[in-house]
Amino acid sequence: MKTLDQIVLLDDRRYTDEHVWIKKDGDSYLLGISDFAQDQLGEVMFVELPSVGDSFDAGVPFGEVESIKSVNKLFTPVKAEIIEVNEVLNDASATINEECYGKGWIVRAKVANEADIDGLLTADAYRAFLNK
Repeated sequence: MKTLDQIVLLDDRRYTDEHVWIKKDGDSYLLGISDFAQDQLGEVMFVELPSVGDSFDAGVPFGEVESIKSVNKLFTPVKAEIIEVNEVLNDASATINEECYGKGWIVRAKVANEADIDGLLTADAYRAFLNK
């Protein structure tokens, strides 16, 4: 397990207190789980992905991440429609452990209201939350 000082947080995305990150990527957004979350989970064994075209309100589960230790729901940070899922995770779910901010993204979504992203945690605010 990493110490909180070893947890990597990137400034180019926003975070939730449910450990999901969201990042603008072209005209859509990528979502995944934070370095803290993947570290706490341990080796990710399975990811339950939503279907393309599914829409979710903020705070609603859009999938699950299963590790040896636990099964955790993934909560949508803002109202969004899924436009792509990371198919790599079907065969290589541990990609989340290896590259949670890169190849380990979980879904690509169209966000209903981009202004809602501003209400999410910055990297600094997320780190402060983790330190509580």
